Parts: sequence; structure tokens; C-alpha cells
Amino acid sequence: MELGLGTALALAGAAVLAGLGLHGWWTTRRAAQHGQPRGGPTSVLPGDRVEPPLGADPVTAGLADTDTDPDTEPAPLRTPARRVPRLDALIDAIVPMVLEAPVSGDMALQHLPPSRRAGSKPFYIEGLDTETGTWEPLQAGRRYGELQAGVQLASRTGALGEIEYSEFIQKLQAFADAMGARMDPPDMLEVVARARELDGLTSPLDAQLTVTLRTNSVAWSVAFVQQVAQRAGLVPGAVPGRMVLPSDEEGAPPVLVLAVDAQAALAALGESPQAAAVRECALVLDVPQTAASAEPFPAWHLLGKQLSDDLDATVVDDQGQPLTLHDFAGIGREVNELYARLEALDLAAGSPAARRLFS
Repeated sequence: MELGLGTALALAGAAVLAGLGLHGWWTTRRAAQHGQPRGGPTSVLPGDRVEPPLGADPVTAGLADTDTDPDTEPAPLRTPARRVPRLDALIDAIVPMVLEAPVSGDMALQHLPPSRRAGSKPFYIEGLDTETGTWEPLQAGRRYGELQAGVQLASRTGALGEIEYSEFIQKLQAFADAMGARMDPPDMLEVVARARELDGLTSPLDAQLTVTLRTNSVAWSVAFVQQVAQRAGLVPGAVPGRMVLPSDEEGAPPVLVLAVDAQAALAALGESPQAAAVRECALVLDVPQTAASAEPFPAWHLLGKQLSDDLDATVVDDQGQPLTLHDFAGIGREVNELYARLEALDLAAGSPAARRLFS
């Protein structure tokens, strides 16, 4: 439908105001949390459950604040919390194991299966602590009156299948025999049906937003891209060629990932780092991995704009088309709808269940 001149001018004015509002939000955010970047436009690819999440490696580090009083001991290095996944009946098929007598955590850990995966699906084993009466991941020095195990029903590789479930039960049976436990596994057909239902409900909600920053002139060295990214608040990731914006939540996956060509990144680690040149890089937001309250979408959008300015690049989508403020407004609405749908399924973005399911 055609728009009148007055309507078009009104829409243009609204877009400018939205851009100013985002800039003000970002400036305030950086003042409160130094190291957080300004950012800008970007592209989307909503939810095909094919591509694994980029940059799933948590980035945690840092020194605790040190008291300057000479009579006090310096604070020790802060050790990142080790986050062990907990069983969740929403996304796991749980198998109770009844013990004839309590067992020690040391004994249970000694007899754990060497690999706690069934096909592509992880599984976990927990114990009911005899002292606290709570379920927990197995730990040395504790005693457990009951055990339970659960295999994940779905992931980005798809739904749990019959072969995977059979492999899980086979591995678990060997562990139960060593513990002197009696297993009561749910029916395979029921479990597989649940897995397919969960996969069908959640796969349309899987979204990874990606924009490409494409140079407007000369190619960049990998070192130059990394230098610009560090100025914007990103830090090196666990994989060569990836810079990440860490989460404020300790042990959580990064909020954003900036990735350059892996071969160029490896070449940059050699004797001639300046010889490794790239003409583009990708900025990625894995939507289900970060809570909406952390405002990852504005961070993704605005960081894209900042990097495009600093690198002299154009922000384009997967078809090579430049992205406009209007495009980002539409993407933002879709992201907000996705957050609401995930929460309605008790799988809010950034929750432990969502992070496991969309991985």
C-alpha cells in the first residue's frame, strides 16, 4: 500500500527518535558497566534448529577486590563457580534408582559411566543426600539414600530417538548394578513420543541472530579486528577467531560472539599475523541463551553499529543486503514475541532448561 508524504515523514521522524533513544540507553549502560560496548544494526536468522550455538564456552575470570588495609590478608583469586546441570522433568526423561542401603558419593563417582552421553544427548545422575534431604549432583564425601538419572529429551540435534534411549538405559543399568540399585525406567515409546512433542514445540522458537560486517574498502588483519573488538568491550573467546561479550552472570555463556574466518584466525597465530586478512566478520546473538532482562538484543544491535563505524564496514544480512533501522525494529518485535512464547512454556531465555535445550 502507498504511504502519503505526511505519513512517510512521520515514520522517518520516529526512526530517528528511536535511534537517539537507543544511543542514550547505550551511553547510560556503558557508564554503569564499563567495558560494555555501544552497538548498532544487525541481521537476523530466526529459528532453524540446525546450527549449533556459537561461542557456548563461558568466559569467566577476575580478581576479587583487595582491601588496602595492610593488616588484612589480600582476597584470594575468585574461582568461577562450576555449574553442574540439574535434572528437570520438563526436558529430561528421569529414571529412579532404588537402593537397598545408602551409598557413598565416592563409590558412586567411581562407577559412573565413562561417557555420560547417549548418542548426541547428555544424561546426568543425581543423589538424594541423606543429611540434607535434597537432590544434588554426585559429590565425594556425601552419602545418598536414593539415586536418579535423566537423559535430555531434545536439543538442537533433534529429539531423543529409540536407539539413544536404549543406549542410555544400557549404560545406566551397568551403573545401577554396581550400586546394587533397582531401576524403574519409563516406557521407551512414551519417552520418545514426549521427546518428539517437546522438539516440535520448541524448534520453531530457536533463534540465532547474525549480521555480517563487510569492509567498505581494504581487507582487515585479524589483529586489527581483535583490537577494535577489545576497544568495544569484547574479550578473546576459547576458540581462535572468536571475541565474546561476557555475561554479568558468572559461568553463563557469552551474550554476543564476534567471529572471523577460522583459517585466517589460525594463520594469525603463526609467525606473520599481519598476513592473515579478512574482509568480513559475523556478530551473533544466540537468543535463548541470555535472559531478556540483560537486554541482549539492544546490545547486539548497537554493537554492530559501533563496530561498523570503527571498522568502516557495512552491516548486511545473509543475503548481502544492508540492514536499516526499520529492519531492526521489526527484528526486535519478533524477538520480544519469542521471549514471551518461551516463557509460556516455562523455558524462559537464559534459564538453565533453555540453555540446555537450545544447545
